[in-house]
Amino acid sequence: MSQAATISNQTKRWQEMDAAHHIHPFTTHKDLAQSGARVITKAKGVYLYDSEGKRLIDGMAGLWCVQVGYGREELAEAGYKALKELPYYNTFFQTTHPYVAELSQKLADVTPKGIERFFFANSGSEGNDSAIKIIRYFWNLQGKPDKKIIIARNKAYHGVTLGAASLSGLTSMHPQADLPLPGFVHIACPYWYGEGGDMTPEAFGLKTAKALEEKILELGADNVAAFVAEPIQGAGGLIFPPKGYWAEIQAICKKYDVLLHLDEVICGFGRTGNWFGADTLGIEPDMMNMAKGLSSGYQPIAAVGLGKRVGDVIFNSDQEWSHGFTYSGHPVAAAVALANIELIQKEKLVEKAGGEIGAHFQKRLAELNDHPLVGETRGVGLLGAIELVKNKKTRERFAEDMNVGMQCRIHCFANGLVMRAIGDTMVLSPPLVVSISEIDEIFDLARRCIDLTARDLGIS
Repeated sequence: MSQAATISNQTKRWQEMDAAHHIHPFTTHKDLAQSGARVITKAKGVYLYDSEGKRLIDGMAGLWCVQVGYGREELAEAGYKALKELPYYNTFFQTTHPYVAELSQKLADVTPKGIERFFFANSGSEGNDSAIKIIRYFWNLQGKPDKKIIIARNKAYHGVTLGAASLSGLTSMHPQADLPLPGFVHIACPYWYGEGGDMTPEAFGLKTAKALEEKILELGADNVAAFVAEPIQGAGGLIFPPKGYWAEIQAICKKYDVLLHLDEVICGFGRTGNWFGADTLGIEPDMMNMAKGLSSGYQPIAAVGLGKRVGDVIFNSDQEWSHGFTYSGHPVAAAVALANIELIQKEKLVEKAGGEIGAHFQKRLAELNDHPLVGETRGVGLLGAIELVKNKKTRERFAEDMNVGMQCRIHCFANGLVMRAIGDTMVLSPPLVVSISEIDEIFDLARRCIDLTARDLGIS
């Protein structure tokens, strides 16, 4: 049997096992079983390799998370050292270990001023679920047990646990599990391109910020516990808030004594050209959730950071904090996360994303605005969105059942590029280690795939 046939048979075997036994996230399994899963077998730098030997440049850093790129020996060695010294112990029962203690200090150093204490979980979803409990517990300790409603935004993504999915404003996630749970409400998001109509971005941003005040007044400020939001909305379509939006949101939260919990899972650890989206947009949160780039995806770990107001109340309570996971502050995950942050610092990846590398990425992104299928590009640092539209002048979208974004995504995979489709919005978020030449490769491929999509649609 030839080597090619052997490789093909091995791929088919993996696909058959996968189809028989593996439940995938966010997947129509009937369709997947017919087509067969893509089998990724290795990765290095910004490139992925499948079981057939095909190379793809990863324009999404996994799921917005592989900040330092693939195959970093420093992180493998940090994990191996911890596995040999302390493969596991819990942080229950008044116990800690060096890895989680040092990681906590490192996070206090790089997070926005005032964020001082950290609770560890295993994913962004668990982090936001934990934050919901912290918010409720805080107001109970403050003697305000009715202050429990949490406000989030339409098109927000905060995770998939019952609580985090209830926070999320992606309504397609709700019916299958009878969500959202009581106590969660949603307001408009600042998606000017898709929903702003004839308003200026600034006017629309102010209008959507004012929606928070209107909802607080409708519900009663004594009943509203927190506002939860991403600095820049990610999985909802990479939505950038217009100028002035966040200043107004913060003023409203302070006016009505509503906690501001920031979900930094996507924006954190250099993605926007600063350590956190809060730094880029001038936000001062009471709490924040982080994951993904915390370990560059090399280990499952998340952290909820608490500002002084919330942290002091919980820290000084004589009640037991009745929450935690078996793997909260897992030593191996903490060791890898610590090494990851140190590597980001050593290689000045945040500065590069906010400097020459990010500037070149944004330049190449903006060049796509001349394409007849592209209505808008928007981005910051190493984040970029490309709106595929039927009419550039009127911002008219294609019919939803045409699945234009998915058509483009199929062309991307066929041509060696991982670029995500969120509806008809194409999204890029490459590893922070991406080079100038690799950025050029990403955008040359992106243009080719948009050209192919336009050809399919009869647009020239």
